[in-house]
Amino acid sequence: MYTGPLRSLIDELGRLPGIGPKSAQRIAFYLLKIPNEDAMRLSDAIVSVKERTALCERCFNVAERGSLCEICDDESRDASVVCVVEDPQAIAAFERTKEFKGRYHVLQGALNPLEGIGPDQLRVEELVARIAGEGITEIVLCTNPNLEGEATAMYLARRLSDLPVRVTRLASGLPVGGDLEYADEMTLGRALEGRRELRA
Repeated sequence: MYTGPLRSLIDELGRLPGIGPKSAQRIAFYLLKIPNEDAMRLSDAIVSVKERTALCERCFNVAERGSLCEICDDESRDASVVCVVEDPQAIAAFERTKEFKGRYHVLQGALNPLEGIGPDQLRVEELVARIAGEGITEIVLCTNPNLEGEATAMYLARRLSDLPVRVTRLASGLPVGGDLEYADEMTLGRALEGRRELRA
């Protein structure tokens, strides 16, 4: 129906998560209507985030290229407690609770054999190296309460069982099958407070 740049824009927008064909078309026509300066600001923001953003060298959260993330760089945080999450979006959810004062470790996914994601595709060995190197005394496993997240938590509990570190898991109260980034602050805060020790 549409050709040239408009068709390309609709196609690219449609590749974004949560954006279907109709939404992609609506956004494309919206972008056509707005002033050039607004469209260029969006374009510049996309280019800038791709050029200047990378993973934190310590925890694999999102950071400015070539540096630690704001949380790892914050000396007031408790370096002895590390919350292990699947992705950076979960960190944002925990930070909204204002309950957790430690640091994080981002696995960059969860175990999923059907999609070819095993321990080697996750940042597991980097976590193990951090335990001795940073004097970590507690690992809080905060993977999503779904099949992949539970399997990942159990694998990590076994992998860390021989190390001198306490391994805990979030308390119940989080819906099974859900994602942490969608949990409200109160539920997440209570789950963090009531975390329990996890044994392999």
